[in-house]
Amino acid sequence: MSVLAWIVLASVLGGLLSIGLAALLTLNARSNTWISILISYAIGALLGAAFLNALPEALEMTDEPKQLTIILLGGILVFFILEKLLLWRHCHLEECEVHESALEIVPPAPSHHDHGRSGMMIVLGDTFHNFVDGILIAAAFMADIQLGIVTAIAITAHEIPQEAGDFIILLNSGFSRARALWFNFLSGAATVLGALLAYFMLHQLDHLIAPILAFAAASMTYVAMADLIPSLHKRPEIGATIQQVVLIVCGIGTVWLVGAFFGHNH
Repeated sequence: MSVLAWIVLASVLGGLLSIGLAALLTLNARSNTWISILISYAIGALLGAAFLNALPEALEMTDEPKQLTIILLGGILVFFILEKLLLWRHCHLEECEVHESALEIVPPAPSHHDHGRSGMMIVLGDTFHNFVDGILIAAAFMADIQLGIVTAIAITAHEIPQEAGDFIILLNSGFSRARALWFNFLSGAATVLGALLAYFMLHQLDHLIAPILAFAAASMTYVAMADLIPSLHKRPEIGATIQQVVLIVCGIGTVWLVGAFFGHNH
């Protein structure tokens, strides 16, 4: 397949898979268990994609590695600022429960809600997030097919628990299940839009691929370390800790196996 076909396929399937599974999980009686498993696995997939693929590939493409490490550090700071500005984590209240709700089963429809205000903030923040994900996926595929596949897997893995949390917030904001699912699909379309725009722009600006890969590594590292890992500390018992470590290693192992199986294919 052509690089463009890979980009479209990965962004469309990744978006549909993450949104579809997230919707199913929120309606599943065992959603707590499954989402907890996915979070641990996603941490490993994100860290593996960042440090085994995106960053090494970016370093191979540049003669100025220090510049890329500066971009990596700057990217982490940017995502911290975005999170503070309510765009990344979608928090809009002083006491934020958005990510905590991602580990809870969907409650019955509330009798009091905010008439969709918080839901629309969720949709806007998630649309921006998905747009950036699309750019990162396109840049990864344009650098290397194997890197693109690994990046798409890592992004999809962390999107599932996030989308599940978003779905819950939309329901609690007064959205019907059908409307919440529809808005999530519309937000997911931003991934495809970001991927297509990046593909056509980066053909003329291919010197930006390496910096974008470093930025992707910053994104995946920040989400794994600042967003997902803290949720695992809510279960400090030894059995849960062993399960989490095993699943993180499985996520890293998946990235390594995909890299070993596909090899480099520029």
